[in-house]
Amino acid sequence: MAYDEHLASRIRAVLGRAPGISERKMFGGLAFLRNGLMVVGVLDSSLVARVGKGLHDESLSRAHVRVMDFNRKPMGGYVYVDAAGTATDADLAFWVQRCMDFVATLPPGKR
Repeated sequence: MAYDEHLASRIRAVLGRAPGISERKMFGGLAFLRNGLMVVGVLDSSLVARVGKGLHDESLSRAHVRVMDFNRKPMGGYVYVDAAGTATDADLAFWVQRCMDFVATLPPGKR
């Protein structure tokens, strides 16, 4: 699988100079991590959003959002946001911030 480099560039712009950000190829796409924990990713033209289990159902109720079913297994706490759901800078910023807020509640991951 490939990933949308334009979406990846837009994510980089939203993240700016946030501390602890790194990138890693994962899931056949590109993941953005903070302190070793995945925040968001890009798979094909979709955003992979780590929203956490507490916001999973609410996130799924939004337009252009679907269950992340990588390898046909639903992954709780993660959703796919289709390209139409990240079309504007404000839409993308909403999702990136939602994910950053969730990851900030977790202990740092392994580096």
